[in-house]
Amino acid sequence: MEPGACSTSVADPAGECERSVPRVCGVCGDRATGFHFNAMTCEGCKGFFRRSMKRKAMFTCPFSGECHITKDNRRHCQACRLKRCLDIGMMKEFILTDEEVQRKREMILKRKEEEALRESLKPKLSEEQQKVIDVLLEAHRKTYDPTYADFTKFRPPVRSHPSSRGATKSSSLLTQDLGVQTPPGAPLRPFPPADPAEPPPFPSLALQEEQDESSSVNLEFSQLSMLPHLADLVSYSIQKVIGFAKMIPGFRELCVEDQIVLLKCSAMEVIMLRSNESFTLEDMSWTCGSSDFKYRVSDVTQAGHSMDLLEPLVKFQVGLKKLNLHEEEHVLLMAICILSPDRPGVREPLRVEALQERLSEVLQSYIRARHAAPGGRLLYAKMIQKLADLRSLNEEHSRQYRCLSFQPEHSMQLTPLLLEVFGNEIS
Repeated sequence: MEPGACSTSVADPAGECERSVPRVCGVCGDRATGFHFNAMTCEGCKGFFRRSMKRKAMFTCPFSGECHITKDNRRHCQACRLKRCLDIGMMKEFILTDEEVQRKREMILKRKEEEALRESLKPKLSEEQQKVIDVLLEAHRKTYDPTYADFTKFRPPVRSHPSSRGATKSSSLLTQDLGVQTPPGAPLRPFPPADPAEPPPFPSLALQEEQDESSSVNLEFSQLSMLPHLADLVSYSIQKVIGFAKMIPGFRELCVEDQIVLLKCSAMEVIMLRSNESFTLEDMSWTCGSSDFKYRVSDVTQAGHSMDLLEPLVKFQVGLKKLNLHEEEHVLLMAICILSPDRPGVREPLRVEALQERLSEVLQSYIRARHAAPGGRLLYAKMIQKLADLRSLNEEHSRQYRCLSFQPEHSMQLTPLLLEVFGNEIS
């Protein structure tokens, strides 16, 4: 194509819906590259028509004026080739002047420069920040099984009418499977190596909108048929939270005492966060595989929890679900929750705060770079508010566990790990 030759080619008006069908030049039959000067042509015929019109060329056919133009002979008769261009609808009015060509080039160049500037100003995650996210994603996927296959190892769920009593196994299969041998009241030891293939959701607090009683509903302790199953479920979930925490960058570098304090204080909050994956807005329940592991409010009341916990918990789950968090945001929020320097008993709060601040910066950068508006607007502030909500839920959960512990027959149903983690609240 000659210098300065700029086509006013336009996109196929047919909407490019037949991309798989070969496009053919209407002049010579060669492969067409698009609509040029109002007709589908190849690059060669496009250039020929433009040059001919600009030069106001007058061609004469040496034959009868009826030459059949093909890809191979199109140079032999310019007169018939030009006639063919006009016959298929090519129009000289579509040809830009040199000045118009120059303006068009400048506009294209300007658009490219503006796009490059916008791209350079767009927030981006640093390589280090992306690495932190990748580590947390891997940690979550190793400690969360969306099939909930291990739920079959718990003492079975017994959903009974208030007047009936559910049979349970004498000991927790969960604690045996996970090797939790710590006796009640013993200090939490440094944690064993993370299990590479991990799962958990937590539905320990199941729900359902159908509740006839008032918000102060609390079944008599003698009817807690779901307590053994949900105790195993929460104990199992705590193990998974421990596995996740150990893979948070910097967590294992903290002193053992602070690791223990942070896990004891945050375990239930992280479980509530993780359970949001199995929470469904349609029926306000946690659905963990089969119908046996679909948890509703009525199930949790049969484990000793009242609506003082369940109502705000349901509200929390609904609000969190509606934030439509990306998996990256979800795992960062869990890690930030664990690394809270204001937990009672933390010995080196500044070290913990530094780790949490690093994760907070990563979360804010991720939201700016990857979570498009309108979902990204004020998202960070809303997520931090969820952590405040979790504190209140955690306090109520602990209060209700204390009430449960007053009944020796039910305290015996709790696993050693539950007694260890909630040791300050449960006697």
